[in-house]
Amino acid sequence: MKLARHCLLALSFAVLASSVHAAEPAGSDWITLFDGKTLKGWHKNPEEIGHGTGGQWTVEPGGVLAGEQDPPGSGNGGILLTDRKFGDFELSLEMKPSWGVDSGLFLRATDKGECIQMTVDYYNGGNIGHFYGEATGGWLARAFSLQGEETDGKLVALKTIDPHAAGEVGLISSCSPGEWLEAWKIDDWNHFLVRVEGGKYPKITTTLNGQQVAVFDAATADIPQYDREAVLKALTEKGSIAVQVHGGGSYPEGKKCRWRNIKIRPLN
Repeated sequence: MKLARHCLLALSFAVLASSVHAAEPAGSDWITLFDGKTLKGWHKNPEEIGHGTGGQWTVEPGGVLAGEQDPPGSGNGGILLTDRKFGDFELSLEMKPSWGVDSGLFLRATDKGECIQMTVDYYNGGNIGHFYGEATGGWLARAFSLQGEETDGKLVALKTIDPHAAGEVGLISSCSPGEWLEAWKIDDWNHFLVRVEGGKYPKITTTLNGQQVAVFDAATADIPQYDREAVLKALTEKGSIAVQVHGGGSYPEGKKCRWRNIKIRPLN
């Protein structure tokens, strides 16, 4: 009996260890974009864009990239972009946004801030894991929005509002609001895997902690304000990966969006 319990305990620890490291991509074809120590390989938008002159980016202990307005609460934001440009790829990263933060993950981005954005809008009425045409028409492909419950200024629970069928908002598919809520971890690190494939008109798939969130097809999407040829002309077939600090009053002073373990696997 003792031996059986010992084997069961060992198996439990092995399963736990496997789940902890499941988000970490393995293999020599993965490229580390953020070294956890410096901003080497990255640059802020070189000229002022609609969000500001670039924002403030720091490396925190534990290999964490943190972004906020510069100075905090000033309304001056911007983006931090990879020097290297990518076409089709898988991107693996972890994020930990403060509640109330308006951020974003930019795909095939230009220095002007044009991109297809995976939303990281962590506030009432926001969304994480769907899509927005940042400086490429302002189109929105989002199946539901978030609503937070706070106690003493701290987020304690989330619910979703304004649900739509995937096809109604230009998506190939979307998880249900309940599936998203079950996958997301409040006040903790959350892993995203983003797959971009298809050349000129990419199909983009986002996955949160193993739960597929949404699939957007740039070739077939039918959304108000979306023009696939205009998007292609602005972005071409390759661009930077970028993270955003939103300009204006939507980035509360003292709040940050944090990122770590940013890795990419080119598919072409």
